[in-house]
Amino acid sequence: MNVENDETIVFNKPDTFELNIIREKIEFMPKFNQVEILRMLSKNDTITLNENKYGTFINLTELPNDTIDLLKNYINYVNAQENNLSMIEKQKEEFKNIYFTKDNKDNQTNK
Repeated sequence: MNVENDETIVFNKPDTFELNIIREKIEFMPKFNQVEILRMLSKNDTITLNENKYGTFINLTELPNDTIDLLKNYINYVNAQENNLSMIEKQKEEFKNIYFTKDNKDNQTNK
């Protein structure tokens, strides 16, 4: 990347489509994940949090790019954890069916 002295690099803000996807993913997260996101956002004094009896609201269009990236990373982390837990639960269920069902034990002892 070639940058001359008078040029500045401008990073584009995420478009509204991308922000809507982020919003939807956060809305469908469990409450404890939403609280963690709120905790991350509340650390930044420049972010305005609007709170009323229905919840806390954040204008995503006003968030800096680094905060949007932080949200994306957290969403990816949560999704990866859910996938890992789902895979482990599936494997646990398979082991349970193989080794701990009465029919399988009876079939193995009769051999």
